[in-house]
Amino acid sequence: MELNRMIDHTILKADATKADVMRIIEEAKKHHFYSVCINPTWVALAKEELQGEPVAVCTVIGFPLGANTAATKAFETTNAIENGADEVDMVINIGALKSEQDDVVKKDIEAVVEAAKDRALVKVIIETALLEQAEIIKACELAKAAGADFVKTSTGFSTGGAKVEDIRLMRETVGPEMGVKASGGIHNEAEAIAMIEAGATRIGTSAGVSIMSGSTGEGY
Repeated sequence: MELNRMIDHTILKADATKADVMRIIEEAKKHHFYSVCINPTWVALAKEELQGEPVAVCTVIGFPLGANTAATKAFETTNAIENGADEVDMVINIGALKSEQDDVVKKDIEAVVEAAKDRALVKVIIETALLEQAEIIKACELAKAAGADFVKTSTGFSTGGAKVEDIRLMRETVGPEMGVKASGGIHNEAEAIAMIEAGATRIGTSAGVSIMSGSTGEGY
């Protein structure tokens, strides 16, 4: 297992400076992480800096609340791809999910999937910390039905991050073919491996360098 190739090296803080983003990019180059995951405003910079490197550009859509309209998320997706994004991590309409408005949630995801079609991979952030078990299952089912490529646990900006039991449930729900991304509060190699053993195929973390060095980092 090449752990580095399962890591989306992440910086999504509102106060992240250009220097902070450049550091993440350089670390991703050095360790050959799968991607850098950055806010949309930095996508063009990352694409330029990563030309010729085996590192994808990932960004976030409807982040961090998921409460934008589907049309807004679709526009964000199109704009991000035009700027160079290879992958987009969208936040579902959490309020609609908890209101049992399944069609609203599915159409919201479909809007992003359609905007990204054949151009970028779509991961769906379901924000597990805010969901009951049945809601996690429903969110995963809707993401799969909408044609998304991945389901993802967390934004890292809510009340909690990834849990092994949530990853296991997500994997059981979506089956073996769809991607599952664990993100939020993953600080070290042991935590990352536990997520992978539970079914994660990608790890989102700001502690990528610490994970690769065997130390403990801050961990988005």
